[in-house]
Amino acid sequence: MADASNNTEYDITIIGAGPGGYAAALYGGLKGVKIALVEKDRRLGGTCLLRGCIPSKAMLKTGELRLQMSHAEKYGLALKGDVSIDWESTVQRKDKVVDGLVNGLTGLMKSRKVDVIHGTGTITSPNTVTVDGREIRSRNIIIATGSGTLYPTDVPGGDLPNVITSDEVLDADLTLKRIPTMPESVIIVGGGTVGMEHASMFNAYGVKVTVVVTSPRALRLVDEEISRRFSMVVKNQGIEIITRTDVVRMEETGKGKGKRLMVTLRNADSGAEEVREVSHVFWAKGRFPYSQGVGLDKIGLQTTKRGFIEVDERMQTAVPGVYAIGDVVPGPMLAHVAMYEGEVAVDNILGHYRAADYGAVPDVIFTIPEIASVGMQESEAKERGIPVKVTKFNFAALGRAQAIGEPDGLVKMICDPGSGVILGMQILGAHASDVIAECTLAVQQGITAEELAHTIHAHPTMPEAVAETAFSQILGAPLHANR
Repeated sequence: MADASNNTEYDITIIGAGPGGYAAALYGGLKGVKIALVEKDRRLGGTCLLRGCIPSKAMLKTGELRLQMSHAEKYGLALKGDVSIDWESTVQRKDKVVDGLVNGLTGLMKSRKVDVIHGTGTITSPNTVTVDGREIRSRNIIIATGSGTLYPTDVPGGDLPNVITSDEVLDADLTLKRIPTMPESVIIVGGGTVGMEHASMFNAYGVKVTVVVTSPRALRLVDEEISRRFSMVVKNQGIEIITRTDVVRMEETGKGKGKRLMVTLRNADSGAEEVREVSHVFWAKGRFPYSQGVGLDKIGLQTTKRGFIEVDERMQTAVPGVYAIGDVVPGPMLAHVAMYEGEVAVDNILGHYRAADYGAVPDVIFTIPEIASVGMQESEAKERGIPVKVTKFNFAALGRAQAIGEPDGLVKMICDPGSGVILGMQILGAHASDVIAECTLAVQQGITAEELAHTIHAHPTMPEAVAETAFSQILGAPLHANR
């Protein structure tokens, strides 16, 4: 891999090689920009590739297959005995997937002539980044340091070995920290994206799963109808969700391999306490931006109370020539948003004005079944006093969904009642992560339900559910179901 000399001056130095940082480097490399990419980890990829998006989807696939095989008779298959999970083989497969993508990314950096510098980068001036005592000169700087996992430091017992996070389950580089065996039972604290994705994965592996949330429902940022329907589906799968409750204490019991956790739960309404015994607690209560130790004080940059770096629509900070992208800035903590912001920052550095537009940001939750959304929710429209027309279509009436044995789900479309312009869409069901792409384009381009309905959709496919929902907008009912 190319190495920077002390005399080299770069057009852009990027601190952090997660999705935002590496996408900015690849994009700039295609445009002929001289780039230094600084990364503290020994490998490129950041949280998403090394201990997040990619490894979790690799492990989730194993769970999906086991879940399907547990109902093999529905598909005409006669399997004898239970389909069990080989934890170590599953972890090895996940590591192999990550390794292949890391190697591919490393090769891309070479071909784009990006200088990768391993070490901890600290800004010492608007034009200088110091990497472990070595000075890197640059005309512009992009801060792409990402975010980290919050740990239960303020909960008694939060530092016990069997209290884990996504890092211990997924990280391909923390081999000494990684949990050696699959949990037998787990309490997941937090009902957001990370918590519910792992709830689905562990449950599909055959682990007894209980989710504890302080809010009245899991996935509180998701459309309420979608969230409540999802909760009903996963309850039937065997996942228990306890609402309006928090974990107040964790204690260790047993010895050696028989160690377990006694977890005290407290109801927010009654104050009543209950003790549950499990093998592990999975902590999933948010993330924090990596803005400390970057050297912001050296250039006079302040952060918000939560530690975020504020930027303008061009991703530039209050210091000219210094940009910030991804999880370290306010906004959705999503890998694809970070990638987009990296492109925006590079274009503006090159003098091509480009304002970041967050009007059509797809959000996907890789649960079983999946959840995806883009644009406005029905509740948001009500809060803002915006009149909307809402239509829905159930997967149960969709040929493809029935054929693959995935009838649980629906598409929900939010339109302007006058113009018919699509303002938002929400999906619950199989392949929602794929179907949302069409919906995102529809919201971004401001097309109408009629235009979408009259677009030919391949049959039989899952995206037909989107067309059916659009027909409900313009005709009062879908083609292949009653209202």
